Amino acid sequence: MVVYATAADYAAYTGQPAPAGIDAVLARASERIDELLVTAVYNVDPVTELPTDPKEAAAIARATCAQAAWSLAVGDPYGVAAAFKDVQIGSVKLSRAGGGETGPARHAPDAAAILRTAGLLPGFVIDHGAW
Repeated sequence: MVVYATAADYAAYTGQPAPAGIDAVLARASERIDELLVTAVYNVDPVTELPTDPKEAAAIARATCAQAAWSLAVGDPYGVAAAFKDVQIGSVKLSRAGGGETGPARHAPDAAAILRTAGLLPGFVIDHGAW
């Protein structure tokens, strides 16, 4: 699995020190970014699988940081809340999303905007978590 950003990238993007456990959050954020980039065309290094164009690499790293920051801000670093309408921690209460109601989004709007501006996304992202 490719991780597109580092703790230092995250700190630079947010202007805040990277929190404990950020490597795991960035790994999950990279998976979300991979979902967005599924049809993107760009050159990658055959060994690292990272983008070879510095501008594209920087955009993907920023998008990964945006995804990680958003995931932490909404309290869902693993993207599982999209499966539930309501989640409560004290006395554990979970309600499945469904019945025509939409769950929370899975992708950070800023991450998609960064990738779109960099020319890596041809159009708009339809977040399946909201369907």
